[in-house]
Amino acid sequence: MNAPSEVIQQHLIDPEVCIRCNTCEATCPIGAISHDDRNYVVDASICNLCMACISPCPTGSIDNWRKVPVSKTYSLKEQLLWDELPSELPDDQVIVLVKAPVNASTNPKEQNVGTELQPLIQQTQYGSVIPPWSAAHPYINMYGPKSHHKSITATVTGNVRVTEVGKENDTHHIVLDFGKTPFPVLEGQSLGIIPPGVDQYGKAHYARMYSIASPRDGERPSYNNVSLTIKRVLENRAGLPVKGVASNFMCDLKVGDSVQVIGPFGTSFLMPNHANSNIIMICTGTGSAPMRAMTEWRRRQSKLGQLEGGKLMLFFGARTQEELPYFGPLQNLPKDFIDTNFAFSRTPNQDKKYVQDLMLERTGDIGELLKDHNTFIYVCGLKQMESGVIESLQHIANQAGLSWESLSETLKNEGRLHLETY
Repeated sequence: MNAPSEVIQQHLIDPEVCIRCNTCEATCPIGAISHDDRNYVVDASICNLCMACISPCPTGSIDNWRKVPVSKTYSLKEQLLWDELPSELPDDQVIVLVKAPVNASTNPKEQNVGTELQPLIQQTQYGSVIPPWSAAHPYINMYGPKSHHKSITATVTGNVRVTEVGKENDTHHIVLDFGKTPFPVLEGQSLGIIPPGVDQYGKAHYARMYSIASPRDGERPSYNNVSLTIKRVLENRAGLPVKGVASNFMCDLKVGDSVQVIGPFGTSFLMPNHANSNIIMICTGTGSAPMRAMTEWRRRQSKLGQLEGGKLMLFFGARTQEELPYFGPLQNLPKDFIDTNFAFSRTPNQDKKYVQDLMLERTGDIGELLKDHNTFIYVCGLKQMESGVIESLQHIANQAGLSWESLSETLKNEGRLHLETY
């Protein structure tokens, strides 16, 4: 008789549910999660079951496990080819369960975490995975691969360019109507778009996630619709030419076209609803989508006389003014309603300026808001902005006589600092 084989709970990501938002990879503090063009996968030789990635996942696809013998763990190569999770192994192949995770301190890959992983650690250390206490209840996963309804059909009712002409900064504001089918959303939530056709492997395209840019009562008040802010992708992060499948499909849509949608997703990046709550919004590019949703909801409340105090402060960054979405409409908002601050890093004959620089210029004002337990902070945009924003918050807190170590822990535990970067 063969000796019993040690068995582990191998952490796996469900490819049917995953919307490839990169939250898990960005959150993992030890670099155990990676991806290719189709799947996100977990390396069993690195994962120490710290669970840091579980709560932030907007779909729950990350919370999957299989009991497997150590000698038969699923390799990265196998996982990258999956279209669905493997079935559980029969009981006669699962004999001894090792409950203790691998000791992270003995993992050489963890010991060698370098500066390239520091932004990932920042999100785990400071970003909250719980919503504000007064946030409305979100509905999630109503439509998707493993829900009763696989997807929902939406109709395009608007597609407007919101940046000036230029191929490198073609950003669109797209409105989708769901007709009589319910699709309840909150500011800060996301949805998935399923592009038509198949990929190079002959498989259906997986869904791409986009933040919702409209408030809870619709892009048009009391209508069952939402809006998205989508930039046409024409090159990858290495600067090489590539045509984004979903972004180009969406930006080319005409009024009357149909789109397959799944979702909604997201349970933590939600705005507070109680009186006198302050919101500091920090974003770049299309990271403005959830900020637009929050701002518009507050504007509608104010117009109806339902807003009781609370300040809005926006720090919005882009390479140039021409590439900044919604620049015109933002300029028209009353100054006593929202405090807007724009940072441009590629304006000719001017010094580069980033959102973290603008924050430092407003040290006194932000410092006063940080002293108020009704202040909530939202960061959305490119990953490289994250560490600079955290450093600026730390400096501002110190200047205000606050302990950043204590304050950051409070912000995280109370759902008051949210980081959504990619």
